[in-house]
Amino acid sequence: MSTAADLKRILIVEDHPLTRRGIAALLQEEANLSVCAEAENVSGAIKALDATGPDLVIVDLILQDGSGLDLVRRLKTHRPDLPVLVLSMHDEEFYAERALRAGAKGYVAKSEDGRVIVHAVREVLAGRMYVNPAQAGRMLSGLLSGTGGSPVQKLTDREFEVFELLGQGLGTQQIADRLHISTGTVDAHREHIKKKLDVPSAQKLTVFAVQWFQASRGAI
Repeated sequence: MSTAADLKRILIVEDHPLTRRGIAALLQEEANLSVCAEAENVSGAIKALDATGPDLVIVDLILQDGSGLDLVRRLKTHRPDLPVLVLSMHDEEFYAERALRAGAKGYVAKSEDGRVIVHAVREVLAGRMYVNPAQAGRMLSGLLSGTGGSPVQKLTDREFEVFELLGQGLGTQQIADRLHISTGTVDAHREHIKKKLDVPSAQKLTVFAVQWFQASRGAI
């Protein structure tokens, strides 16, 4: 039987209530795992972190008031030793490496079987990193070959966030508000993205971003 010392407390940050409850129910079935708090956005996550002191934070990449990648970076600044596991609906090929670079210790797709998600949680709690074995192979292959595959992978993390939000249909002011930057900075990022992706106009960039975002969600 688990003791209080064995119990690992988990904070879930996910903006869809049904998904959040499902993850919580899955983890609560485990003998030595306990969901100590839930949050639907970045501000709620920071408050819950201070109030509950979890052993692990599970973070979705798309939140109501900000970027999941930004939240991972903030969590690592706030509590450097706190492990973070990203649980997302997005294609690992484009997001896993960025999540790890931001400070996450693991990345697992929401479409995975519950046993895989629990395994990922336990791996990260044990101090190890977790990504899908196939994705780990792709990351290693890209590292050894020096190639990134898709042109989208050429984008910096901030450019990628702007590109992703364009794909969600957000306008300049909405993106600025979501990322807490100026509209001028958004415009500058958009110009850099156009050049890196070799897209001739802002309108075509938006169309491409929407198509890419929909494909990345449908890929898993």
